[in-house]
Amino acid sequence: MTKKESKLRRFYNSLISEYKENKVTLFIYLALRAIVVAIGVLLFIRGNYEGAVLCIFTLVLFLLPAFVQTTFNIKLPTLLEIIVMLFAFAAEILGELAEYYVKIPIWDTMLHMTTGFLAAAIGLSLIDLLNRSERFNIKLSPFFVALVSFCFSMTIGVLWEFFEFSADAILLTDMQKDMVLHHISSVALHPNGKNDPIVIKGIEDVIVNGKSLGLGGYLDIGLYDTMKDLIVNFIGAVVFSVFGYFYTKYRGKSKTAGIVEGLTMKKKTSRK
Repeated sequence: MTKKESKLRRFYNSLISEYKENKVTLFIYLALRAIVVAIGVLLFIRGNYEGAVLCIFTLVLFLLPAFVQTTFNIKLPTLLEIIVMLFAFAAEILGELAEYYVKIPIWDTMLHMTTGFLAAAIGLSLIDLLNRSERFNIKLSPFFVALVSFCFSMTIGVLWEFFEFSADAILLTDMQKDMVLHHISSVALHPNGKNDPIVIKGIEDVIVNGKSLGLGGYLDIGLYDTMKDLIVNFIGAVVFSVFGYFYTKYRGKSKTAGIVEGLTMKKKTSRK
């Protein structure tokens, strides 16, 4: 057995062991996996290979909690594991394949706010583990733990927007959903080329190559969507960072600490 095969075997055994300890997580994992596999096979038969690949990507995301636990030797709470799997299903299967991003306008906004919240939880967990570990000489105050949590969440949000932009620019996808605007302001429209924005209000239509787009306004290519995603990510990050601040400051002494404890990571306890 090669070293790579040995690592895969250990990961598989750890995955089975983790899910055997919690029947709820195992049930949800198997149920979601069965749904995604069925959808993937159906799409492949119908010739929708892009959708089938998206299903495979979703199955990989389902393994993310187990990968984090086995690789970094930390224990994720059941609630966080379930949220991550449901989030992957909601984003990729419901959002992309079922077109919830188009059918439900606030779907993308809700997911990005959830991302900000979850990423802040993960960031706080990682720095809190270092803070409490005897192996590292790191003792950050509750304020700086919350600040790192917030910055980690915002970094994840920005990197995701980089990914969306790259996919749209290179693969010609539309991950940065366009938005119809009824007014614009741009210095590029100034007749004398001055740095003085010209405002156009009441835009009712846009004509491209002599053909009306019929959208009832100006079509913005991704900018407003990107900023909206970052703003809701910011809100989610701030909310959890505030919880994280009180959690680290009054650990075990308040209801707030108990709530955050349920969403953050704990060190695995080794059985002797």
